[in-house]
Amino acid sequence: MLWLKALHIVFVVTWFAGLFYLPRIFVYHAMTDSAEVRATFKIMERKLMIMTHLGGSLAWLFGVAVLVQVPEWLGQGWMQVKLGLVLVLTAYHFWCRRIVIELAQGNIRHDHVWFRWFNEFPVIILLAVVLLVVVKPF
Repeated sequence: MLWLKALHIVFVVTWFAGLFYLPRIFVYHAMTDSAEVRATFKIMERKLMIMTHLGGSLAWLFGVAVLVQVPEWLGQGWMQVKLGLVLVLTAYHFWCRRIVIELAQGNIRHDHVWFRWFNEFPVIILLAVVLLVVVKPF
């Protein structure tokens, strides 16, 4: 059980690293007019998206494995809220994927200010999830 929890935490950290850094690259991508620099950002975004997919998938896998070991957590309010936030984070992840595809096609629909705000969303989710898991307020 402790191995599953440890691996879950490692891959949650990996997932969040991608979700923190990827939108930051979007900011820089939106700020430049250089085709050469944009080409570099496209490569970085694509490679980071792969790492983020891997981290997210393994975080989900080991999280589900922990819940299989301790199914009674599913009946607890803190876990239900946490799982809701994980679903929201997963939607954010796939929104990032869509943005990577759009930027790769040269379609920049938002300015750097919008991306700066977009970049803050996973911070809020991380704070809420950590507080729920540690404090278990419900």
